Amino acid sequence: MPVRRNARPDFPTGVALVAIHAGALLAFIPAFFSWQALVAGAVLAYLTGVAGVTLNFHRTLTHRSLRLRKPVEYLTAIFGTLALQGDPISWVGTHRIHHRYSDRAGDPHTVRLGLSWAHVRWLLQANPAAPTQQECRRMCPDLCSQPFYNALAWLHPWLQVALGIALLLIGGWSWVVWAGFVRLVFTYHSTWLVNSFSHAAGYRTYRTSDRSTNSWWVALLSWGEGWHNNHHAFPYSARHGLAWWEIDITYWHVKLLQFLRLADRVLIPSQQVRERLRA
Repeated sequence: MPVRRNARPDFPTGVALVAIHAGALLAFIPAFFSWQALVAGAVLAYLTGVAGVTLNFHRTLTHRSLRLRKPVEYLTAIFGTLALQGDPISWVGTHRIHHRYSDRAGDPHTVRLGLSWAHVRWLLQANPAAPTQQECRRMCPDLCSQPFYNALAWLHPWLQVALGIALLLIGGWSWVVWAGFVRLVFTYHSTWLVNSFSHAAGYRTYRTSDRSTNSWWVALLSWGEGWHNNHHAFPYSARHGLAWWEIDITYWHVKLLQFLRLADRVLIPSQQVRERLRA
């Protein structure tokens, strides 16, 4: 097993996640609710979740399933950074390692250690397979060669602080609760469900060496990422919902950007290639 660091519990991450979830519980107090705050939270969840994490971090940067025009790539990378799941280099590096060792020794969030481990415990407890920042950088020479992504690696916590201050100044504490804490919790769990339930429950259309599955409800919550067996069969594909009825909201954005000539080099496996791996 490729041991990457001395396995220790990640106390700072644990404290931060507990604080964010506790902050989200304030949403149950009527004084912190406003329709404007709810709309602000929904808009930011969309920008950071769809445009940031799934379109940019995952399909564009990690797997190079498409190419975005640089201004669009950099803008959506900032959105992804505001999802507070790490900077692009650490996120992409960790995910590339997950694909290299998927559901085997070396996978940072293998479901073989349980659903709760794959969902969140891998971030908190002693994890010998958790990559160091140096290893993430080795996995991402394409990003490390760009000053923009090196800058985001340093700036990413400060960008979140700046966003929090902006929310407070614009809408008060209700905006901080809904567009800050609640939005982060929703984005966290919709991402984590792909790591956990989409490696445990659902159907398998294609033969893969891991436990990846397709789950319609995870796909709806994660903007199309829940068609995970399709993704692990064809990691390079910009389209995850390969059947006509598999709703893939992120891919709709890819098609729109392609139509607007803001994206090109969109990769999708041919029908012949898909049939070769069909279970």
